Amino acid sequence: MGRAGRRLPALAALFYGALAALVLLGVREVLLVYEENRCSMTYMYEYPEYLKIKLPKKTARRYPAYELYLYGEGNYAKENKNLLLTGIPVLFLPGNAGSYKQVRSLGSIALRKAEDVDFKYHFNFFSVNFNEELVALYGGSLQRQTKFVHECIKVILKLYKDREFAPSSVAIVGHSMGGLVARALLTLKNFKPELINLLITQATPHVAPVMPLDRYLTDFYTSVNNHWILKAQELRNLTTLSVAGGFRDYQVRSGLAFLPRSSQHDSALSVVSSAVPRAWASTDHLSIVWCKELILATIRAFFDLIDENTRQITEDPKKRMSVLNHHFVRHPAKIFEENPEAFTELIGTFTWITVKASKWTYSVYNDSDGKYFTFPLASHRKSYSHVHCESTLLDTSSWIFGCMNRNSPMCLEATDLSWKAELLPTTKVVMLKLQDHPSLSHIVVRVPPTVGNKYTLECEFFEEDSRTVQLPVTHLFSFGLSSSKILLNSTGLLYNVQLQHFNRIYQAFKIYIESHCQSLKERKPSVYRLHIPWSHEDSIIVAKIPSSTEISAKLHSAQPQNDNRVPELNIYSSSDCQYEVILKTSLLQVLGQIIRFHAGALPAYIVSNILLAYGGQLSTLVSTGQCSDFSLELVRTAKPYKIEPLISIVVFLQGFNWFREIWESLSLPEVDAAVLSSQDAWFPLVSLILFLFGTGIAYWSGVFFSASLRLFSSLWLTLMRPPVLQKDKLITPRRLCGALSLALVSWTTCGALAVVIVYLQYLFKVIKLHVNVKAEQNMLNGDSGCSKETSQDSRIHTVKNQSSVDSISEATQSFSNSTIAEAVNSLKMHVTILNLFTWIVLLNLPSLIYWLKNLRYSVKLDPDPCRSTAIIITCILEILMNSSSSEVKSSRHKSIIKL
Repeated sequence: MGRAGRRLPALAALFYGALAALVLLGVREVLLVYEENRCSMTYMYEYPEYLKIKLPKKTARRYPAYELYLYGEGNYAKENKNLLLTGIPVLFLPGNAGSYKQVRSLGSIALRKAEDVDFKYHFNFFSVNFNEELVALYGGSLQRQTKFVHECIKVILKLYKDREFAPSSVAIVGHSMGGLVARALLTLKNFKPELINLLITQATPHVAPVMPLDRYLTDFYTSVNNHWILKAQELRNLTTLSVAGGFRDYQVRSGLAFLPRSSQHDSALSVVSSAVPRAWASTDHLSIVWCKELILATIRAFFDLIDENTRQITEDPKKRMSVLNHHFVRHPAKIFEENPEAFTELIGTFTWITVKASKWTYSVYNDSDGKYFTFPLASHRKSYSHVHCESTLLDTSSWIFGCMNRNSPMCLEATDLSWKAELLPTTKVVMLKLQDHPSLSHIVVRVPPTVGNKYTLECEFFEEDSRTVQLPVTHLFSFGLSSSKILLNSTGLLYNVQLQHFNRIYQAFKIYIESHCQSLKERKPSVYRLHIPWSHEDSIIVAKIPSSTEISAKLHSAQPQNDNRVPELNIYSSSDCQYEVILKTSLLQVLGQIIRFHAGALPAYIVSNILLAYGGQLSTLVSTGQCSDFSLELVRTAKPYKIEPLISIVVFLQGFNWFREIWESLSLPEVDAAVLSSQDAWFPLVSLILFLFGTGIAYWSGVFFSASLRLFSSLWLTLMRPPVLQKDKLITPRRLCGALSLALVSWTTCGALAVVIVYLQYLFKVIKLHVNVKAEQNMLNGDSGCSKETSQDSRIHTVKNQSSVDSISEATQSFSNSTIAEAVNSLKMHVTILNLFTWIVLLNLPSLIYWLKNLRYSVKLDPDPCRSTAIIITCILEILMNSSSSEVKSSRHKSIIKL
């Protein structure tokens, strides 16, 4: 029995160590394991300058910490010092702890682009200084930032007053929380929606806050998202683009950056940077503002949005969406045209060549004669369903056309099919379904004269079923031990591998593609694209042939309901090559997905585990008179069935409006499980997994906390003389004054400051108690040794006094043992309470940091999410830190504690 009892803590430590290790592996997967940075840095050609814009006195007094700047470089900056502006205004809003200087990448690239067109059009980039506030962690200043931006827009438009092409609206680019502030403008009562016509957000968490640390933050999100859903029809004139960073951005997961689906289907667009044409790169949370490939796409879109008549951004919402789709979704490798001509004349002294084969390849090198290759469709319609063509010449000229009723040797007028092409990293491709073009008689591919250029064109006709392969994904619990495998003996240019049953965010796989070719001739690289049909989150990889390539397959957003489309792996292959595709479940990436989507809920599970252990300690103390260790009570009491049914019931009831209304009327916080369930990010076992992870973290945090206290007490004993162990009264006038003082601090300055002060006071008291207990134990051990020696001496000299000495020694030792036992019980209880409040302090720290940073502007934090909570916590801790185990045992509420 004793041996089994000793094994239990060791097995528990091993089990909880394994759980903590799984959490650390998941965190490592999120923070460290992702694709390499494929973004290029943007550089300024001249020294950047930021001209401070003078604000109205009333605005400056109301918002002393905020400023407005105009970006410039070199001569352009000198010309704008008098603020005689003639360009198109764009306002940049930085995000959480962001700097107004982050506008320089956009401003510099836009200036270079304007020089290319001899300043026929140019943009004036303004930037707001929000004093680098931590608005992602403290929501109290979001409304103030929103109102300041409204004032800035009015100031900016006044700068263009009486100009020939004066703007009536401002385009906004918002990074991180700056994008949310821009959306919040439309919730202001006096704001006119026509003041904004274009909004581009970069890595902005639109759906929900990354960490809902205070109610001001969650209320702000609720207000903004509800307004955009209810007023969707009124916001059709505002075009919104949200660009997410992909898996490199571990601060804001891309699923949060997707605009709510129910709002503005035809005037809002959400993309992941890895799917943006000519970028094809995931970005981290900061690099998204300077990633050259993304900045170029943004500036190209800005210039294509200009209306030649007004010299401002077009007022046509359809054109704005067309431009954004052109640059951010599907780029046809052509310069944007609003209304391309329906028919094109095929002119020039080109040679016409008819190709009747179903598969055709043509390599061009220093070809001085232009050619038109024509493919008659009549002979192919019966046998094939699609035609696919590729060109490695990545210019912007038209190259593929469709002829109708061609009877003569030449097709003089044709439909330009180049607009249906798609640009990929090494090639441009077009695929046509023959059934969708019944009027076409021929496909024509143009090969212009080339000098010094070497490229290849390929076309093939095929049946869709012959190029589509289904690959069932492996089960989640296969743990990578089993795999799905297919072998493709490539005879064509394109294969679509459908990944069956891949639709949940917790699924994660590694796909290995081995390519082998029969001949060793030089071949164009293969392109592998993981295509997610329900959102623009594709990822593209270019691989040499032959090669072995590894692809990570995981989702940013789950498959919506009533959407039966299947993710695909598109393989743009080389003919006469063999491709082996192997798919395995990746346990590490599954852990990473759980942490990525649910890490915000972990603190609640950790605290619930600590509370269960503390309840077990109180129960044991009342029933046995001894307070057990935190780790032992955690093993005994941390059972999922005590938490899981309650969570399931609340999540179920949250689906009813009446329950949500009651919940909100009680000012209760949103349930993490309910929020994630509404985002399609909740699955049946996640709550159990999070509970176990929370138990593991609570166990080892308790071990670490106890070890730290022992270390501090040892240092204290080394440096200072320990005080005498004595029992204090629970409530004294001095403690009442201390509690009132902390309540006053909370009310007049910052609630989190009062919480931290009382926490440090409690920590000092626990360390002091630990020192006392250790000193008393050392003294008791020393006295016990002395009494034994005295007893032996007495036996030699006087037998008569032996009984009296032993009785006094035993009484003294008994009294000391009982006092130390009570102190040890109190110490165990206090360590658990301090461990619990450590997590509470950590969750309150953001508002304290915000208050310290803005202390020069205001002594009082307003609004303060911790004020009322801090008053309650300080009163509770003042009582708890002076309580002892004997008072708990003598409590009148024993029945409640036992229950």
